[in-house]
Amino acid sequence: MRSRWTEARARSPLRRLQLLARPRQPEPLPVRFDRRRTYVLPTAFGLFFLVLLLTMGVGALNYNNNPALLLALVLAGTALASLIAAHLQLSGLMVHAVNAEPVAAGRPLLLRVHVRADPRRARRGLRVEAGSAAAALSLDRGAGEATLEIPTVRRGWMALERIRISTTRPLGLARAWSWVWPQDPLLVYPAPEPDGPALPLGAGDNAQARMHPAGDDLHHLRTWRRGDSRRAIAWKPSARRDTLLVREYEEPQGADIVLDWATLGTLPAEARIRRLARWIDEAERDQRRYRLLLPGHPPMGPASGAAHRHTCLRALALLPGPEAA
Repeated sequence: MRSRWTEARARSPLRRLQLLARPRQPEPLPVRFDRRRTYVLPTAFGLFFLVLLLTMGVGALNYNNNPALLLALVLAGTALASLIAAHLQLSGLMVHAVNAEPVAAGRPLLLRVHVRADPRRARRGLRVEAGSAAAALSLDRGAGEATLEIPTVRRGWMALERIRISTTRPLGLARAWSWVWPQDPLLVYPAPEPDGPALPLGAGDNAQARMHPAGDDLHHLRTWRRGDSRRAIAWKPSARRDTLLVREYEEPQGADIVLDWATLGTLPAEARIRRLARWIDEAERDQRRYRLLLPGHPPMGPASGAAHRHTCLRALALLPGPEAA
């Protein structure tokens, strides 16, 4: 289920070195960071500070300058304490969920990383990275989340890369980081066709026309309710019945739409998927009920709404094809 882009990055020398770090394979969530999977190395500023301390120490010993030697030792102790403090920023941190709403291929996927920690310990300067995407992470009362924009290339399941959580606090001399590698992939919808024919009209002998209010044809009279327009009041029937009655209008909206894979037989498979994805979005935009017919799947619908749209687009995204992840 991993994409070619992810596999190419995994073959790079840096990625091969990362495979030696924990975790070495995707893992279920939640994950708690401990000393076995937290790494600490000096930053560029930390290396400069180390060279400065060595220079101060050699100079103090050469000139037998005890105050300078004491200062160098105090600064060295502070630097060592900052290593421990940076490690403690991540120790006990728990990544309990990683999720994202499906998007069409080609659009950035908003990956949300949910983190928890002991609220009694202040944790500052946390940063979350996944590939080229990065975001700051702030914890409020021991909980927080970071949102990353992950690029998408093709439809289907998209396996996640390693996610790194790091910090350079408190002094910026060292960077502490830890990896999490979620095993659950994320779904990417097919990209809708940019230009194409209009949405098919409702069809089928058994399809029943639906009605909706505020149309042109009078349907029935009902009792007046607070908020009804004065123009809708039927004055003559109201006078005969000695109560306010309101006209309700309805109009036919058309039969349910049938989106059938078989009717697009002249198009390649991927072009059919993109066209059906576009028609699904147009049907939802127009608030039309629709049925999707795909090979190897039971009929989906007729229905409308977010749940039905997700069911149909998920089925299209997971159809086999050369562009499927």
